[in-house]
Amino acid sequence: MNDSTKNRVDTIVRAMQDKKASGIVSLDLSVLGGGAVCDAFVVCDADSTTRTAAIAAGVEEATGRELGERPWRVQGREQALWIAMDYGDVMVHVFQTELRDFYRLEELWGDALRAEHTSED
Repeated sequence: MNDSTKNRVDTIVRAMQDKKASGIVSLDLSVLGGGAVCDAFVVCDADSTTRTAAIAAGVEEATGRELGERPWRVQGREQALWIAMDYGDVMVHVFQTELRDFYRLEELWGDALRAEHTSED
């Protein structure tokens, strides 16, 4: 993963941590070659739609403030069960816990480099 992508991922992870997201995981897809849709995924979950919406808003605020960037596209904000945010080289997925457990998105990219982030990172 290049430096700008890593910086973007670090900013997103910090924003998720600030909003008390659970199970924060980043996946480095750049190691997979040209077959991935982006260079990195950042995934987390929360127990309520209110919290998922707050996490997504926190990510958008932090990337705007720290990087001067807005997501190219955001989907799922209305129901806040699964919010996907497209930053071009980084895709952000904020799930309600039950949906994350059901879809297990991270398992689709089993060959990617995986990093788990705690609130102490």
